[in-house]
Amino acid sequence: MRILKVAQFYYPFHEMGGPVVKVRALAHALAERGHRVTVLTADWGLASRNGHGLAFESCDWGWRATEQGVETIYLASAAHYRALTLNPRVIRFCRASLKEFDLAHFYGLYDVLGPAVGHSCRRRSIPYVIEPLGMYRPIDRSFLRKALWHKSLGAAFCREARSFVATADLEQQTLVEEGIPQEKIVVRYNGVDSDLAAAANAARGRFRANWAVPSGEPLILFLSRLIPRKGADILIDAFARACPQSGRLVIAGPEGEPGYVSYLRNHAKNSAAAERVIFTGPLYQDEKAAAFADADLFVLPSRYENFANVAAEAMACGVPVIVSDACGISSLVEGKAGLVVSPRTESVADALRKMLDDRALYAGFKAGCREVANELSWNALAAQMERYYAQVLSAS
Repeated sequence: MRILKVAQFYYPFHEMGGPVVKVRALAHALAERGHRVTVLTADWGLASRNGHGLAFESCDWGWRATEQGVETIYLASAAHYRALTLNPRVIRFCRASLKEFDLAHFYGLYDVLGPAVGHSCRRRSIPYVIEPLGMYRPIDRSFLRKALWHKSLGAAFCREARSFVATADLEQQTLVEEGIPQEKIVVRYNGVDSDLAAAANAARGRFRANWAVPSGEPLILFLSRLIPRKGADILIDAFARACPQSGRLVIAGPEGEPGYVSYLRNHAKNSAAAERVIFTGPLYQDEKAAAFADADLFVLPSRYENFANVAAEAMACGVPVIVSDACGISSLVEGKAGLVVSPRTESVADALRKMLDDRALYAGFKAGCREVANELSWNALAAQMERYYAQVLSAS
């Protein structure tokens, strides 16, 4: 198959969140299975990036790079606002190249890039699927603008999609509630990089050494974009209650809203565990693997999470997890690799005490991490996606 993947954010722009990792991993897995895969994305400032390991060449639409058999086109951005970019050259790209593809797969909503390419797909009778990434029902901000997007740019774009890809049963339920026909929805979990566990094993001890965390103290890790929805504030309060004497809480991730890191730092200073909360900033690749290697627990008390890729990565590295029941991955976690709780301070504190005090329970969950990780192989998930694509093409 000739597959076009359209994503507002892509590698090397890790600070834009988990979808960057997901789209790249799935693209590589599909290419390994013999498909021709092109990713169309926006340029968020390649000129200022170093150490990404890609060789870029200029092309008619901006920049082009090839990695592990996947071609990526970074459209020149004339302007940007928050998570939106204006990419005038997308029109020329569609006129010249869209006919080369059998189908398109769009990731995310509320941009201009997706509807623009979707319009061209419909004109050329190229079927497409949409993976909303948990965005279909607005949850963070800009509710009015997102409602207007659904009534304008997004109306035909969503209506004419052949299929919607949900990454958890929770998202599938949300899509049905929002009016998407059940028969148009398929479920495919997010996967885990198979090299992550090996990288974590190789880095064992490094993170604790870098941050002066004693080997005998429990290390609780929070790793995600720092925005209110993720629940880092809940975890800080829960940690102070559950670990009054010892233990270190690591809050890691890029700032997702201006001023929110300062708010969290002040929140930590005012807690009973002020001296034992560590803010590391963003952790990517080897640094992230090192944090997983030395963590005793991973905790994500998110108020809403479409899937929670980072919890899957933690389990792949053998780290038991505590996630909220508002995380899509909770059905995979519960009873296997960790505890599922409500996103409230008392519930998270109780779960922390239970995991740290009951060594038999902890050992059982640590053993269960491998079972869950095996379900999330990108190659297996790519095969599943391959079948979904074939069904779309058959129906077309």
